Amino acid sequence: MKRNLLIFFALLWCGPWPLLSAQEAPLMIEKQYLSGQDKDHTVDWDFYCSEGRKSGEWTRIAVPSCWEQQGFGAYNYGHDPMESRAKEYGLYKHRFSIPKDWKQREVKLVFEGVMTDAEVKVNGKLAGEIHQGAFYEFKYSISKLLKFGQENVLEVKANKVSANESINYAERKADFWIFGGIYRPVYLEAFPKQHIERVAIDAQASGAITADVFMQASAAKKITMELQRVNGEKIQDIKVELVGQSKDKWQVKGIAKNIKSWNPEQPNMYQLAIHLKDRKGDVLHTYQQKIGFRTVELLAGDGIYVNGERIKFKGVNRHAFHPSSGRTTSKALSIEHVLMMKDMNMNAVRMSHYPPDVHFLDVCDSLGLFVIDEVCTWHSPHLDTEVGRKIVKETVVRDVNHPSILLWANGNETGWNTELDDDYALWDIQQREVIHPWNIFRKTNTLHYFHYHALANDAYSQDKIFFPTEFLHGLYDGGHGAGLQDYWHQMWHMPTSAGGFLWDFADEAIERTDKGGELDTDGNHAADGIVGPYGEKEGSYFTIKEVWSPIYLEDRYIREGFNGVFRLENRYHFTNLRDCKMEAKWVQFDGPEGSVKPNMLSASKVDLPALEPAQKGKFTVSKPRNWQQADALYLTATDAHGQEIFTWSYPVQTPRAHNSAKVKTEATGDRPGWKKEGDQYVVSAGEMVYRFSASTGILKEVKSAAKWIPLHEGPVILEHKDKIDSIFVQERGDQLQLVTVYEATDKTPAWAQHVELSSDRIVWTISPDGLLDLEVEIKSKRRVKGFKGISFSFPEEQVQGMKWLGDGPYRVWRNRMKGTRFQIWENDYNNTVTGELGFVYPEFKGYFSSLYWAKVKGKNNNGFTVYCHSPFTFLKMLTPEAPSEDPKNRVTPQFPKGDIAFLKNISGVGTKFQTPDSMGPHGNEENYFGNDDDPIIIHLTFDFNNSTRPMLGTN
Repeated sequence: MKRNLLIFFALLWCGPWPLLSAQEAPLMIEKQYLSGQDKDHTVDWDFYCSEGRKSGEWTRIAVPSCWEQQGFGAYNYGHDPMESRAKEYGLYKHRFSIPKDWKQREVKLVFEGVMTDAEVKVNGKLAGEIHQGAFYEFKYSISKLLKFGQENVLEVKANKVSANESINYAERKADFWIFGGIYRPVYLEAFPKQHIERVAIDAQASGAITADVFMQASAAKKITMELQRVNGEKIQDIKVELVGQSKDKWQVKGIAKNIKSWNPEQPNMYQLAIHLKDRKGDVLHTYQQKIGFRTVELLAGDGIYVNGERIKFKGVNRHAFHPSSGRTTSKALSIEHVLMMKDMNMNAVRMSHYPPDVHFLDVCDSLGLFVIDEVCTWHSPHLDTEVGRKIVKETVVRDVNHPSILLWANGNETGWNTELDDDYALWDIQQREVIHPWNIFRKTNTLHYFHYHALANDAYSQDKIFFPTEFLHGLYDGGHGAGLQDYWHQMWHMPTSAGGFLWDFADEAIERTDKGGELDTDGNHAADGIVGPYGEKEGSYFTIKEVWSPIYLEDRYIREGFNGVFRLENRYHFTNLRDCKMEAKWVQFDGPEGSVKPNMLSASKVDLPALEPAQKGKFTVSKPRNWQQADALYLTATDAHGQEIFTWSYPVQTPRAHNSAKVKTEATGDRPGWKKEGDQYVVSAGEMVYRFSASTGILKEVKSAAKWIPLHEGPVILEHKDKIDSIFVQERGDQLQLVTVYEATDKTPAWAQHVELSSDRIVWTISPDGLLDLEVEIKSKRRVKGFKGISFSFPEEQVQGMKWLGDGPYRVWRNRMKGTRFQIWENDYNNTVTGELGFVYPEFKGYFSSLYWAKVKGKNNNGFTVYCHSPFTFLKMLTPEAPSEDPKNRVTPQFPKGDIAFLKNISGVGTKFQTPDSMGPHGNEENYFGNDDDPIIIHLTFDFNNSTRPMLGTN
């Protein structure tokens, strides 16, 4: 419900402004769409494609759209060789009528975006010069070309490839999909003859307003201003001071009183109504503009300040893209994307690598995200100065009034034309600063894809404001959340760090209309998202949500002496924690045959301390009388708008204590029978028959009275080279034990000669009812490379799904442990290769942390349930397929041999440009386990009769 309300208000605030119908306000601008308004609402125009698919004949096409997605032309990715690039052009024709009374108005024809060169004719005559550049709004005054009250003909020739080679380098050879067509809306604007063309407004956090009012109004003698709510309701009149005047531009100033400033945490928006009046005081034209009051400063050697607060950008790069429609998007999609960013506790987004649809910026204004707005350039050579100056002007003039925009980016990664750096200030009344992404420029260092050790920041540029506009590249399942905990810890505590921007938001996978809708990411070029092509959430989504939580909780473990105290830090910039809420829930979990839903023992409100931003403090969770009977404690924080910040989970019971009530043997009075057949021990217990190797103690086969269960070839002690000392069978009450003892190591260090080192051992304990217990002791070392644990074989084709108690529902990497929740989860088998194959999430295969028990569901077999009594144990479920295009194996993590493994350590994952060990401490391949003489113990119980065993129920 709360999410729906957010969407409603975003739609309200981001409506078509400043354009209202004549029926509502005759002295305002009328707007008539000639195309549809977005990807989901289009209008068919006549169309001719010059080459490629469906070419050579006139037909119909949806506008707006990318013509490749309508079945025309050919596809290209920016890296394609020049000789293979499609060079088609499209001819558009559309007939329209306008009211007779528009003859008394000034009519403009507006294109929000055409790829890439556009020649426009109205009634057979050129509307103006050919426009070059795919991502920029352009318009023509066409009153003299129109037939009022009659049919008019609009013709557009859209060339996919520009006649300007610097445009092609900037836009057509970049690292993203290349499309063609009129892909953003087309409409008419009808102004009064005496009118305001546009305004540029600087609304400071103090309430001070400066406005440049651009007009065509010879009769204008006065300007008045009125501050309104976003719905048009009047709040106050603004006393206006005229401080500058020319024929086409007046500059006025005023002060609004008792306003609320804009920031991402409280994105307070207003509407400024500017009335243009004649000598008699009659209104000639009223122009309404949405504004937010906020102040931006870049203080050299210090940081980026908004409303006097130093900011840490928690940002992501984002393409304007949808798999079915390419670059043609919608307001609904913009809202969906911004809501997901806000849900991840982000506060910023970088436009990569071009200005977005205007509705995306409207949503950033209304829901609250900082924005870096960027012109499209890509590496070298840069845009030529003549066309570049037009593009900078078009960008700034369109976007100048958005409070969300803090900075302008003059291109990407060496594509900067430095002759354009000062052009932004010509059009920006707010005088926002310009950056060069990937470069040290003026006050900033926006280095891309640096190693963790660069955060030492001891280079000659250490006095620059450090905020990478791209870092932790998220190819496949690498980066993003992996490494973020380490990077963010350093960035948060670096005085000159202003945070950074992850690469990037969503996998840019296009539905290929020439391949039956097959999704294509152009290999490893566009599979970089935190979410999948349709917004499917990957594991890093939730890691980011926790690491970037504005309420930071220290790691906490609940043990016997738990006092209920948690320490926290307010990592908001503008919000006091008294405006947030937190609830504590003590829960219990059912067993493998029970419900996945937790059972509530107790719930209570947590009183958060009234901490200002950057302050630290503590709070206390009430402990109910029976708190030690709980399995877990959940803490859920919500923000001032009622949205969840994060839910932290803390196991209360140890695995052994939790499982003790669920793993009980049934007394049958009969000890398991056993015999030796060749090189195998055959053990019979209840309905179960087990076969073990007599030479290794390895489980070779499991059979029940009903079916064969394909768990075998384990436990294999990973990376283990010691020889077997002895194997023997022994009776222990009504149980049977099979014990394998390995020789003690002969590599005792000199300093430890006095220490009696233990031998590795495997102990199988079989109960009369068939319950199979396994305890493995493995010699420990202080420093370990490689895997410590055991593995089994279970053919992948025999696995149907898994239900487990532990962290989930997403897999983890050593450098991406945050973002999970401890509870019962249930996933069906899938073979997703993240970002490349399947797009089904959560991925089934991989590492899962904090295992308590798992029920493995078999195909054509009963499967089994395994209870893990050892704390901090990882489950490795099968081995994920490696992505097809990872030539340096940076995003292909290491996995131990075997299908199912129980581990004490796991591997990290890298990024497209980094190996895990270069991404911080959690990516290091070495593990530290403590004393050399303290063995690692993995204690498991296997139940192969779990569907009938009565003792394995709920608490």
